[in-house]
Amino acid sequence: MKAKVECKKAKRFIDLCSFVFICGALFSVTAQSDGSQQNQTGRAGTFAITNARIFTVSGAVIENGTVVIQEGRIAAVGAGVSIPGGAERIDGKGLSIYPGMIDAGTNLGLAEIGQGANATLDTAEVGSMNANAKAIKAVNPHTSHVNVTRVNGITSVLSRPTGGIVSGQATLINLNGSTQAEMAVEPIAGLIVNFPRITQGGGGFGGGGGFGGGGQQIDFNEAVKRRDTQIDELKKLFRDAVNYGRAVEAYAKDKTLPAVPTNLGLEALIPYVRGEKTIFFTAERDRDIRAVAKFVGEMKIKGIILGGQEAWKSADELKKNNIPVIYTHIYSLPVREDDPYDSLFEAPAKMHQAGIKFAISTGDQGAEVRDLPYQAGIAGAFGLSREEALKSVTLYPAQILGVGDKMGSIEIGKMANVVVTDGDLLDPRTNVKYLFIEGRLLPLTSRHTELFDSFKERKSSEIIP
Repeated sequence: MKAKVECKKAKRFIDLCSFVFICGALFSVTAQSDGSQQNQTGRAGTFAITNARIFTVSGAVIENGTVVIQEGRIAAVGAGVSIPGGAERIDGKGLSIYPGMIDAGTNLGLAEIGQGANATLDTAEVGSMNANAKAIKAVNPHTSHVNVTRVNGITSVLSRPTGGIVSGQATLINLNGSTQAEMAVEPIAGLIVNFPRITQGGGGFGGGGGFGGGGQQIDFNEAVKRRDTQIDELKKLFRDAVNYGRAVEAYAKDKTLPAVPTNLGLEALIPYVRGEKTIFFTAERDRDIRAVAKFVGEMKIKGIILGGQEAWKSADELKKNNIPVIYTHIYSLPVREDDPYDSLFEAPAKMHQAGIKFAISTGDQGAEVRDLPYQAGIAGAFGLSREEALKSVTLYPAQILGVGDKMGSIEIGKMANVVVTDGDLLDPRTNVKYLFIEGRLLPLTSRHTELFDSFKERKSSEIIP
C-alpha cells in the first residue's frame, strides 16, 4: 500500500514538472513572439521615393519631387534629381515626405511600466547630486515603447534621468537598434538639473509640473529661504567642479603638485560648468524661470528650460541669456483654478510671438511619446501656425539639442530619418506608409499592430456571454 502511495506521489510530481516545463516553454515562445518586432531593425539599401510632396521644413515645400536615400543619408532632394542605378523605387504619388519627429524631453527606454512595476523603472539614482549618472547606460533597446512610438513618425528622442537636484546626463537616441551604441546619436546630450523652486506645499489644481504640493502649507518667506539655500548649494557644487578641473589640469602638467583624488561627480560636471555642454533646467513658473536665467548668466553656462509652463512670461530674460525652451505641457491641466482651459494649449503660440526659441515635447515616460504629433497639432489649433507647429517637433528640437546639422529637416547630407505619410503628419487621421531611420526601411509593426491584427476579425457571436 505504501509503495502504491509513493508511486502515485512520484507520478503526480512528474506530471507537475512536465506541466511546468510545458508552460515555461509556451511562455518563452509567447514572450519571444510578443516582443519579436523589437528586434526588427529594418534593411539598408538605396531608396528613391518619387512623385511625392516633400516638406523639407527648412525650405519651401516641393510639390512633386524625389528623395534619394543612400548609405544612411539623404543623397538628393528635388523635382528633377537623377536616381542611382539599382535604387529601390517607391512610388510616392499622393503621399507626403517629412523629416522624422524628435521628442526632446522623455524617459523612453528608462521606464516600461510606470505604475506597479518598480523593477521596470530606471529613471533615478539615490541621492541628490548624480552628475556622473548616464541615461545611455540604462536605456533598454528592446522596450515595447520603441516600436509603438516610431511607427507614428517619431524617429528620435532625448531620454533623461530624473530625481534629486542634479539628476544625471541625458542621451539622444534614434528609435532603432539592437544595442545602446547602435541607437545613440549623442550618447551624452546634456545635464539634467531640477532647479530649486519656491514651493509652499498644500494643494494645487493641475499643471503637471509641481505647482501644487502635498503636505503642510509653509510661509512664503520660508519657502524663498529654502529655495535660495538650495541654489547656493548648487552654485557651490559648480564652483567646486571648476576648481577640481583646474587642479586636475595643473597636476597633469606638473607632477610635483599634490595629486587630486578622483571625484566622478565633479569630473562629470567639468564640461558643463565651463560652458562647453548644455544643461537642461526643469522650471515652470515665471519666477523660477527667471531665477534659472539669472543663474545661467552668473555662472556663464549654457542652459535650456525643460517644462516651461509660463516661459512666455519670461521672454525678456530667456532671450537675453539665449535660453531656449522644451515645452512639455500640452496635455497638462491648467495651473490655477481660474486659468482659461486653453492656457497651456496657447503657450507655444505665445512663445513664438515673444521670439523665444522652443520645441514641443510630450515629457512622457514612454507610452504616450507616440502622441507627439497630436500635441503639436493641438498647439497648431490654438494660435501656432501650421509651419511652426511642424518645426516645433522636427527642426527646432534638433537645433536646440545641437544636432540641427544632422537631422530635423529634409536636406542633402543629413541623416535619413524620413517619414512618408498619406496626409498631414500632425493629423490623427494620417497613416505612416514608410519609415526610415538612418536610411534603414523599417517594418511598421509594434505590439499595438500585433494586437490589432489578432482581434480585428473577432465577431460578437464568438464572445461568451
